[in-house]
Amino acid sequence: MKRILVIAGSDSSGGAGLEADQKVIAAHGCYAMTATTALTAQNTQGVNAIHETPTDFVRKQIDACVEDVGVDVVKTGMLASAGTVSLVAESLRSHKITKSVVDPVMVSTSGHQLLATAATKVLIHELLPEAYLVTPNIPEANLILKEAGKPELEVDDLEGLKKLASALLSLGPAYVLLKGGHLPLTKQGKVAKEENEKEIVTNVLVGRDGSTEVIELPFQRSNNTHGTGCSLASAIACNLARDEDIARAVRSACRYVEAAIRTSPNLGKGSGPLNHFHSIQVLPFASGNFIEYLLGRDDVKPVWHEYTHHEFCERMGDGTLPRETFKNYMIQDYLYLIQFARANALASYKGMSLDDIAGGAAIVMHIRHEINLHIGECAEFGLTQEDMEKYEESQACTAYSRYILDVGQSQDWLALQVALLPCLLGYGMIGRRLKDLQTTNPPKEPNAYLTWINNYVAEDYTEAVKTGCALIEKHAVHQSPKRIDELVKIFMHATRMETGFWAMANES
Repeated sequence: MKRILVIAGSDSSGGAGLEADQKVIAAHGCYAMTATTALTAQNTQGVNAIHETPTDFVRKQIDACVEDVGVDVVKTGMLASAGTVSLVAESLRSHKITKSVVDPVMVSTSGHQLLATAATKVLIHELLPEAYLVTPNIPEANLILKEAGKPELEVDDLEGLKKLASALLSLGPAYVLLKGGHLPLTKQGKVAKEENEKEIVTNVLVGRDGSTEVIELPFQRSNNTHGTGCSLASAIACNLARDEDIARAVRSACRYVEAAIRTSPNLGKGSGPLNHFHSIQVLPFASGNFIEYLLGRDDVKPVWHEYTHHEFCERMGDGTLPRETFKNYMIQDYLYLIQFARANALASYKGMSLDDIAGGAAIVMHIRHEINLHIGECAEFGLTQEDMEKYEESQACTAYSRYILDVGQSQDWLALQVALLPCLLGYGMIGRRLKDLQTTNPPKEPNAYLTWINNYVAEDYTEAVKTGCALIEKHAVHQSPKRIDELVKIFMHATRMETGFWAMANES
């Protein structure tokens, strides 16, 4: 996991500063650390107060992070004071941090000054020469030039943006990203004079290596731009930490922020925050807990209970199930197990890793063992294997088994495993519950179905269930929320067919 150290101020409203930075870094799959330079009392309407962190304490925060966790990229935001700006420059040198993204936060969106003139001069003379990338907007760029004793540049078009970016490059950073959001351009590349002419936001990246990149984005008429600069700089830092080249890192970050504005949640009364997690799909379960989540769903629970507590099961548990009904079930179950084995063999074929292939094969071998036990039980009814194979499949058996095979043919490996799961998991759960009943509520007569019950609490079956569930858990965590809902529907349909299988035995 790549490590990003953010040296910046806190935004109590969560839309900018350290809070926004950490959201962006989390959304990019990196690890965020912080050195807090100031606390602010602010919201979407403005900054009400600032409480600066003593520079020596900022130093302790930086050193603590670097010396233990380590740092791949430093990202700076609001640095608050001249002393802290100087400290950051010194820290980059002393800790030999070569990749840094400096967002020269000087004035808030609401117009509140966040960096004193003295601190700006320190930034120019000490920090910019140490920076890998600096990311000013147009007003910040001209303010830096003014404090550096250089002429400010008026921007009228794309060429003006390039000249302004190049002027900042002369102050020492390896790269400058000039953000053009304050001056949207027309389709012709000129600064828009009227609101209806605003079409393009143009960012310009220039480097000491002579490179120039122009990133054009559609202009968005949105009030939700609070924390845009912080978010962009942190996204770039994450991309650089993953060893993307500078042009790609910047371009990807610009697209990320553009989408964050477009999907912003409209919070607050002023300049609202972005949607930092627009590309994150959150699963409704933690890794390794898909099956627990599945069985706990409100729509699944009644379907699952009807299957696992069906009258057929209850009467096996207390030994009152008519023998003829059980015989009918055993014949059809033998025919079903053949198709069940085919489906698991298909799952092995669909497996793309050796573990998945071997897991499916192991379940097939268990089914072979289960069928042998089945044949032994049926012998008590005077039925041979040849006799059972002469029977016609019931409609319930055909519908269920062919549904599973159809899922296997038409969908992916995981869908097939989920279609098989009610049988694999359900029989194990039913077997354990009925086995416990033999102790907690024993039948008055010896239970004729104890052999069946014992088959599904035996160690080999228990291991088969563990294998099947582990395979599903491994893959479920990589699915989208939409796909999880689709898999739930497959599971519920297969579960209802299992219930129909019990009912079939009573009707035969």
